[in-house]
Amino acid sequence: MPGEPTRSRRDGQLPDHPCGQLHRAVDTPRRTPRSTRSPTYPRPVTRAAAFFDLDKTVIARSSALAFGRPFFQGGLINRRAVLRGTFAQLVFMFSGADEDQVERMRAHITAMCTGWAVAQVRDIVEEALHEIVDPLIYAEAAELIEAHRAEGRDVVIVSTSGEEVVAPIGAMVGADYVVATRMVIAEGRYTGEIEYYNYGEAKAQSLRDLAARRGYDLADCHAYSDSSTDLPMLEAVGHPTAVNPDKTLRRVALERGWPVLSFTKPMALRGRLRALPRPPRPLLAGATVGVGAAVAGLAWYSRRRSQDSG
Repeated sequence: MPGEPTRSRRDGQLPDHPCGQLHRAVDTPRRTPRSTRSPTYPRPVTRAAAFFDLDKTVIARSSALAFGRPFFQGGLINRRAVLRGTFAQLVFMFSGADEDQVERMRAHITAMCTGWAVAQVRDIVEEALHEIVDPLIYAEAAELIEAHRAEGRDVVIVSTSGEEVVAPIGAMVGADYVVATRMVIAEGRYTGEIEYYNYGEAKAQSLRDLAARRGYDLADCHAYSDSSTDLPMLEAVGHPTAVNPDKTLRRVALERGWPVLSFTKPMALRGRLRALPRPPRPLLAGATVGVGAAVAGLAWYSRRRSQDSG
């Protein structure tokens, strides 16, 4: 079933699964929240989870566009592509481009990714992860994740960005599962085709599928997002929360009485946690993986702009 994750065992091995990979942060150190003002929630009576969108919810920038420079240094893209990525990041931050511009950029990046070696992409992401992403993680999100874990909930990152980016970030923050966009690979290289696009209603369906497999009562589950495109995901749980919401989501949240949180303090985890283990590698080398981080992120942005302007 598309979008359905798998979970690694305690020994770090991933069980076979037809849908691709899910990475678990095995033996991730936990820490006690420093702030006494961290949210607290009653311990769930039934099994439950907290589902988090990634960009602008857990991290302060677009994970999909953060690795342009490491890809350039690794020889995967040229300087022009780096500049295109910088422009796309500005689009993400300031909402300055129209739908046609973003779709043209998406088509360019799709073509650019075709033929990339899977192993090289994974190595570049893994090596650059702490330098690129670590300083971007919201302190408030890290403490909220820990609060949910302390109350016995699983933590799930549900992102439109590519799996090869989302999975190691999930490991950094102590998530139990990630669900992300995947692209098809053949003979160790990306074909440029998207196997599973984790966007909109697909995100909500991935929650329902995981809940059925893990025995979650969605009425007891929490979900967090900044984007109105994630309304299906937020509506699927009993405790939705808007974080740094766009205009549409803010309006809906206020109309429905949902909590609205503002995360403003990106802070490197490195100074607050002991060294984290290297994220477990996926073992289904011939299956599907999402190198389409930039592709999926730009497509997500295009749809989000279209909905917000409507």
